[in-house]
Amino acid sequence: MSAVIVLKPGLLTTIQDRGRWGWQAQGVPVAGPMDPCSHRLANALAGNDPGAATLEVTLIGPELEFEDERVVAVAGAEFEMTVDGRGVPANSAFVVASGSRLRFGARARGSRAYVAVAGGIAVPLVLGSRATHLISAMGGLEGRALKAGDRLPLGDPMRARRAMSVQPLTPIVALPGTHAHIRVLAGPQQDYFTHDALDVLQSRPYTISHQSDRMGFRLDGPALAHARGADIISDATPLGALQVPASGQPIVLMADRQTAGGYPKIATVIAADMSVAGQLGPGDTMTFSVCSLADALSALIAQERALMAVEASAAP
Repeated sequence: MSAVIVLKPGLLTTIQDRGRWGWQAQGVPVAGPMDPCSHRLANALAGNDPGAATLEVTLIGPELEFEDERVVAVAGAEFEMTVDGRGVPANSAFVVASGSRLRFGARARGSRAYVAVAGGIAVPLVLGSRATHLISAMGGLEGRALKAGDRLPLGDPMRARRAMSVQPLTPIVALPGTHAHIRVLAGPQQDYFTHDALDVLQSRPYTISHQSDRMGFRLDGPALAHARGADIISDATPLGALQVPASGQPIVLMADRQTAGGYPKIATVIAADMSVAGQLGPGDTMTFSVCSLADALSALIAQERALMAVEASAAP
């Protein structure tokens, strides 16, 4: 089986697919991409199915060598990228010849990019998914971030659909700089907070702490006051939930979140804005605004239509 060789791993590069959905009731976390939209876009550009495994690149990119010729696409954060010293664009498909090297250089905007290779990354499935969950060391390659010398098996490129045009596409989700506006829905435990807590949440920016990771973004900003204590009977933790411990400083639960938690959740990031949040990193800031369920659904429908249009263009 052909493979990609990791010459340099980058800061934190992991194998991710859409996630290990359906096992949360048994205590198995979902994992998957921090920016689901860019992951899906990269797969579409490379001609893969939406669920194919990609490489999630974080802040500092890798250097990769290909054992055979492959169509590759990279979406998400803006990096300088070269193949054997020749510049290649993001948000488009390009060919990497046998023995050639794809190298990531300086990062301009965003925190995470997704490398899709025609045929997908073909590590073994674990509970139906190839996604890496770092805390439990599950999935991916030995449940860990990539390191130099790793050999990543690739799927059959003949199973991929026709790749997209080499002309770069406009990103479906605009990359944030060092600040993003994030929309949320109130709840599910809004009643555990003082009557003005949602106004406080929306009053000023929050800074992502350096103690943040794929499990959650710890935020520093206006403290949110509890009205009924900071503990609840543990319940499910959806993607994007804003848990608030006794400190009053919220934590945005991200891809590697736990399956249940005992802190009340004042609000939840809408699905259409999770990809924006996933492009932020330590030291970046975000402001929150509460939106209606109708607005959240409209934003998600528009995002899905845009992705489906790209996927339809890549169909045979």
